[in-house]
Amino acid sequence: MNAVPRQATRKGLILLLLAAIAAGLTIIACGMGFIAVSPAEILTWLLDGLRGAADTMPTLKSSVIFEVRLPRILTSLSVGFGLAVAGVVFQGLLLNPLADPFTLGVSSGAAFGAALTLLLGLTVFGPATLFLMAFLGAAATLFAVMAMAGRDGELAPANLILAGVIVSAILSAGLSFIKYLADERVSVIVFWLMGSFVSRTWTDVALTGTVALLGFTVCLFFGRDLNIMSLGARPARSLGVDTARVRLLLLITASLISAVCVAVSGIIGFVGLIVPHLMRMIVGPDNRWLLPASGLGGALLLLIADTLTRAVLPHEVPIGVLTALIGGPIFCWIFSRSRRLYRG
Repeated sequence: MNAVPRQATRKGLILLLLAAIAAGLTIIACGMGFIAVSPAEILTWLLDGLRGAADTMPTLKSSVIFEVRLPRILTSLSVGFGLAVAGVVFQGLLLNPLADPFTLGVSSGAAFGAALTLLLGLTVFGPATLFLMAFLGAAATLFAVMAMAGRDGELAPANLILAGVIVSAILSAGLSFIKYLADERVSVIVFWLMGSFVSRTWTDVALTGTVALLGFTVCLFFGRDLNIMSLGARPARSLGVDTARVRLLLLITASLISAVCVAVSGIIGFVGLIVPHLMRMIVGPDNRWLLPASGLGGALLLLIADTLTRAVLPHEVPIGVLTALIGGPIFCWIFSRSRRLYRG
């Protein structure tokens, strides 16, 4: 067996291992909490349900597992998957290792749109109004950042980061003004902005799961083009890639994923930033492997963080605060490691 098939086999095994760990931790997390249930019982009940056997599960435990914990856990998996995939796309398209939905202000834009919806009580399109406003906020922020940074094909990394900081600062001021106007609803908006999976429902699971998987499929379809575009716009065009069309399509897809994730869970930083870097160390820079590996890594990270705050810590900490506490030191380590490697 030559080197290329051997590497593909190794990366495939890594993906299978990540998926198996995610499945195992999901079952364990379902049993953790005030009412403890063993993983063996949960597995037995799931298998009974799949083969249509008689319901042997106690009513109370069934309600806790299938109406409270499982929707929350699956939502955290979907949001982690989506944010990590979006981070890979932003970093690959913009040729910037610091690019992610949070750094470029896309998450802040989605949060501004969603917070404005909560403040004004907008229900024009029913429950979808929140998600639509979040997406419009994310898309408007992204194109504002790109317009400030430069034209297509001339997006310098430093300009993008600077433009993202400027737009994020403006949106932060806007969010502060919304909180000032919110009066008695300010606590709801503040808690929502810090990120949480409390009271997630099967509707949230269906929405985030569908958008994350569809977005992932689109991004994976253009994985080869994304690899070629990492060489730069001019070499990519010479190799037959329609860079303008691919860039626009992937930016909209990543923004939609980010917007839906933020609309459901609030702002959760660092997932889209550190997970692609960690997975790049394991499976390499090929986006066809990096996208699924990062998605699974992001899902695992948020599953562990949510389980910690829900079932381990004495009081529930907002998930965005917890990911910042975990992700900050990890990113410092990645930054220090990159500098050491660069110096040789």
